[in-house]
Amino acid sequence: MEKPPSSGRDENPKAKGNIRDQSTIEQLVILSNMESINAIFIEQGLSQNERLIQLNKMAISQMKSLLSSNSMKKLK
Repeated sequence: MEKPPSSGRDENPKAKGNIRDQSTIEQLVILSNMESINAIFIEQGLSQNERLIQLNKMAISQMKSLLSSNSMKKLK
């Protein structure tokens, strides 16, 4: 399994407040997507372990896509 994208907390473990306050736009977009997809997986009855595996794969794929996107670079 690939290493998941680093979080704001990983990059700055002593930061105070909500982890979202330290997150990049890409991380926030992916987090929002993962929350929605996780709710669907729960409705489908997937176990927590299976959800984690699938969400991890999706987060990695989405992060790679967003970081290589010319459109995202223009937004910054």
